[in-house]
Amino acid sequence: MGASGMTAREGLPRVILVVSGSDRPGLTRALAEAVHAAGGNWLESHLSRLGGKYVGSVLVELEAAALQALEAEVRKVDATGLSVSLVPAENAEAAEPRPSLQIELLGQDRPGIVREVTAVLADLDVNIASLITGTQNGAWSGEPLFRARVVVTLPEGLTQNTVQDALEAISGELMVDFTVTVAED
Repeated sequence: MGASGMTAREGLPRVILVVSGSDRPGLTRALAEAVHAAGGNWLESHLSRLGGKYVGSVLVELEAAALQALEAEVRKVDATGLSVSLVPAENAEAAEPRPSLQIELLGQDRPGIVREVTAVLADLDVNIASLITGTQNGAWSGEPLFRARVVVTLPEGLTQNTVQDALEAISGELMVDFTVTVAED
């Protein structure tokens, strides 16, 4: 059952509700209530506090005629501090499962780490399914450390060892450590 309290319904249009703005307690609840009030079903979401702001995306399933109602309901949540957009979602066709890897990265923070890592992955034709990054102070040095967790899907014929070797080739230059494992579904 979705967060809106409704069960998934086959064949209904799906939209991605994208929101950003001032963070406050109860904002996610207010969004869930808005989705429900428009007759939508909350399927998936990625919500977080980023740079002091509330940022997120929600995959919503609802009748096509209810799209305007959804936008109106969400805009009522915070008419002055919340940016809202609706993006049509593509119909997900059942694809053959592809091998997935999880890549953990840890190292001294510096500009360009994400650019270098994503360049290596793109050159291998690897698709990034999820990328979560952050910084924290090092336990002993107090220097900022960069941490990332990346989940990727591999193209046909590419192996975990090939990905690991390509990342290790840049690890010294970036001064980061990589751990590459098979991703859990």
